[in-house]
Amino acid sequence: MKLKLDVTSDLVAAMAAEVKAGEKAVTAAMREAGTGLKTAWRGQITGAGLGLRLANSIRSQTYPKAGESLNAAALVWSKAPVIVGAHDTGPLIRSRDGFWLAIPLPAAGKGRRGAKLTPGEWERRRGLRLRFVYRRRGPSLLVADGRLNTKGLGVASRSKTGRGRATVPIFLLVPQVRLPKRLDLDRDAERALDSVPGLIVANWVENRGS
Repeated sequence: MKLKLDVTSDLVAAMAAEVKAGEKAVTAAMREAGTGLKTAWRGQITGAGLGLRLANSIRSQTYPKAGESLNAAALVWSKAPVIVGAHDTGPLIRSRDGFWLAIPLPAAGKGRRGAKLTPGEWERRRGLRLRFVYRRRGPSLLVADGRLNTKGLGVASRSKTGRGRATVPIFLLVPQVRLPKRLDLDRDAERALDSVPGLIVANWVENRGS
């Protein structure tokens, strides 16, 4: 028995259309999954009280950037990976030089553009020397012999008689501190990955019907 298969132009066209629909479906699915993951991560960051600026550091991109492909992929990342990663893992932070971590207290105020002050920068800006106070129980302190102004900040005393002068705690000194874990990025990434097959099927059916 001899069998012969003739591939008609209609069949070729149908196969080409099916491949095209698949390319569109996979690309659309990856774009939706990537955008959804970006939105979820941004929502986690703002929900944790870490601010809109850090949330907007989350970006997404679908590849290929132009056209469709059965091998389409989506990349979601942060432009501030160190900060986001720290809040995601909750690392133990130690001083680089092996001494103390200086944590600013409310009386220290803030640095330029809201940045936290270092002890050296605080001394330069306030014109006061910080004094180390060792405490057997509890963290040690860096204090200033000055006064609290109306904003609750430690400043130099202008009194010649000593009236109103006080020892103001400026920095808390600890050997190490563990940053609390405030994000769970893997949870949303796994959900996005699990959604991909369903998105491909939904988009494929839609493209075949169009």
